[in-house]
This record gives sequence, C-alpha cells and structure tokens, in this order.
Amino acid sequence: MNNEFDTNEGNELMDVFSKKEKSKIEKAINKLSNIDFNDISIEAKEKIIELLRENTLPAERFFANYRCAIMEVETKFKVLNEEFSLMYDGNPIETIKSRIKSNESILRKVIRRELPFDLDALEENLDDIAGVRVICSFVDDIYKLADCFLRQDDITLIKMKDYIKNPKPSGYRSLHLIVAVPIFLENEKKLVKVEVQLRTIAMDFWASLEHKLRYNKKIAPEMLDALSRELNECASESAELDFRMQNVKNTFLGKDLPKRA
Repeated sequence: MNNEFDTNEGNELMDVFSKKEKSKIEKAINKLSNIDFNDISIEAKEKIIELLRENTLPAERFFANYRCAIMEVETKFKVLNEEFSLMYDGNPIETIKSRIKSNESILRKVIRRELPFDLDALEENLDDIAGVRVICSFVDDIYKLADCFLRQDDITLIKMKDYIKNPKPSGYRSLHLIVAVPIFLENEKKLVKVEVQLRTIAMDFWASLEHKLRYNKKIAPEMLDALSRELNECASESAELDFRMQNVKNTFLGKDLPKRA
C-alpha cells in the first residue's frame, strides 16, 4: 500500500494550503505512517490517546450541540403532530427525517466559500449543519405546522425561503426555515441553528430523485440535460397532484377549495 499523502494540485481539499503548508502536512503524515506502534511503550500510547482526545473533544462537543438541537426540533414537531391528531382526527406529519451534514460536505462548503478553518466560523456562517425534514400529506399542513412551530416563544426565525409558492427553476419545491433553537447544557443555554424543510410526500419523492441525479457523476452531460427537462415536467405534474389531493381533502371536509398558485 502506498502511504504517500496526496498533495498534488488536482486535490481539491489540498488546494487551500500553500506549498509550504502542504510540505509540512505531507512530512507529518508520512512520519506517522512509518511508525510501528507495536514498538511504542504503554505510557507513550496513553499519551497519544490523551492528545487525540484533547484535540478531538471540541469538535465532538460542536457536533453534539447540533444533535441536541435536532432532538429539540423533532420533539416539537412530534408534540404538534400528537395535538393535531386529537384536534383534527388525523396526523399531518407522515414522517420526520434528520441529519448532521457530513464532514466532507462541510469541508467542501468551507473551501467553496473561502471560510476560516475553525469551529466558530462554521457555527457563524453555516446554517445547514443540522437539518430536520418534515414530510406532510397536504400543502396546507405544511403552512399550518410551520406557523405553529414559529409561534413558539423559544424558536427564533432567522430566514425563510418558500420554494412552494416560488419554486426553483429546476422545479424543486419545499418550505425552508432557518431557526435558532435553545439547548440546555450542564452550565449554559446555547442557541443552535437548524434548517427545517417541510414538504409533501410528492415533493420529497421528486427532490430525492433529483438529488441522486444531480450528484451522479457517471451520467453524461447530454443525458443529464434530458433528464433535468423530464424532471422539470414531473415537478409540474407533482404540483398539480398536490393541488388535486388538497381539493379532495377540502371537499371532504367541506372547506373552501384552494386557489392555484
């Protein structure tokens, strides 16, 4: 196996470093790769473990805060879903998904936006490290849930983007909320940003397929263009389906029919 560390110009993640910095990184990693850890004393191994722990603990705490914020947001939507089931004899939420952005995705965004390589800069500049996706049956459920969620006194709305009323050129539709939610730690209360996406089942199905195609590098450009046009048509048909299903629900409940967007 080749233990040489790749510092070539074509390595996107290394391009942010100067030649001098690359050389230092290469030497350090190559030295580590040549160490036979079987020859190291137990005391030295313990010191290495302690050093690693001290250096990784801030990052572990950083991501733990986002995991806690996700739990807070998920709980709020689960409580609303339970209340709605009692009040309206039905659950507006089909499912709730969550994720922490991967280290690679974070690093690529940092490089693209030329942000500093430190945790404070990540916390300040990145809004989507923690993400919660709420999948609903009907469009009116999305706005009803979003309104109830944002009226809670411990939720601070930072940014809202309504891609349902104003879809992206690709056809993407969803309601995006960037919020700050408090988490209560041992000795402090901390506000953590979470991106909340609210979609119908149809919107989520479309977005999932579009995401897979967009990041599939094996698809030829001409094929990708053709598929993108097809997906755009599917998005229009999906929006029409959501509108018709909302009509069915409103007619059944004796409500006013929705107006077309």
